[in-house]
Amino acid sequence: MPGISVIVPAYNAEKYLKNCVESVRNQTFQDWELLIVDDGSKDRTREIAMECAAGDDRVRVLRKKNGGVSSARNLGLREAKGEYIAFLDADDRYECRCLETLWSAMEQSGADTAACAHLNLYPNGAKSVELVLPAGVYDREGIRNGIVYPLVGDRLSLPLFNGFIWRYLYSASIIRENKIAFEGAYLEDDLFLMEYFCNAEKLVVTEEPLYRYFLNPSSVTHRYMADFLQVFRRFMERKTELVERYGLAEARPQWRENSNWSGLLIAIGNEYAKGNPRTVRERQKAVEALCAQPEMKQAIDAITPAGLSGNKQMVANLVKGRHFFILTQLYRLKNRI
Repeated sequence: MPGISVIVPAYNAEKYLKNCVESVRNQTFQDWELLIVDDGSKDRTREIAMECAAGDDRVRVLRKKNGGVSSARNLGLREAKGEYIAFLDADDRYECRCLETLWSAMEQSGADTAACAHLNLYPNGAKSVELVLPAGVYDREGIRNGIVYPLVGDRLSLPLFNGFIWRYLYSASIIRENKIAFEGAYLEDDLFLMEYFCNAEKLVVTEEPLYRYFLNPSSVTHRYMADFLQVFRRFMERKTELVERYGLAEARPQWRENSNWSGLLIAIGNEYAKGNPRTVRERQKAVEALCAQPEMKQAIDAITPAGLSGNKQMVANLVKGRHFFILTQLYRLKNRI
């Protein structure tokens, strides 16, 4: 049994996959297996993955019909043989001491899970380090206060806790015993982390940035999603199930309104994305209708967002005041639509 199973979902990743795999091969910790899950790619991803696996029985290539990143990660989880699980996106990389640092931190602290900071790498060459939490060891209460509750109901203030799943080394037994899996094409990481950390006992955190996150303008988070509202409603259904199952509402009584406001801001940005075939006037009408939906109207009436990033705060203020024409004109300028 390998110590760590690294799961890499890959879809049309021919430009990045070799460097991604090399970052695993170059780890100072070598007791790993690498599962590359080809999610029905249409380019040379599978061919490159097979080349990477040739001569190295630690690398396995799994192929499936295209179904999205969640189904690819789930296949990796089902096939993983390691004691611990790590995730790596095909267009990102590990620093060479990533797995060793996380493994050693767990051994020294007796934690069942480890986390590291990551390095944001922007297309213009800029860099920034983003922490999970301050370095230290966190018990169940500390995990809930530091990770779970922010994911449940702190989605409208900075610093925003980002639900990136690749910053952690997970216990495979916790995942399997609690049947934790991914679902959906968007916001799936938040729910996985919420459920996992409701079951984890002890987390050790380092502030070393051991993961290199390349912000990719062509990723799913930057493209127009025609079915976003359907995806978000399912997200809220699953989030409600988790909040009720683990008794999380008392700590964040307005978690639903907070989450709907956050989803509303994403939905508005999606509506004005360049790939949307609707006319500008149709988009404005769609945004007005969205804000009039009962759950969104309740959120708008109940909460006045404050402390968001500049652009999001401006959007929230305009929505709160129902200034939809001005909102539309600003998006026209910003996105050149």
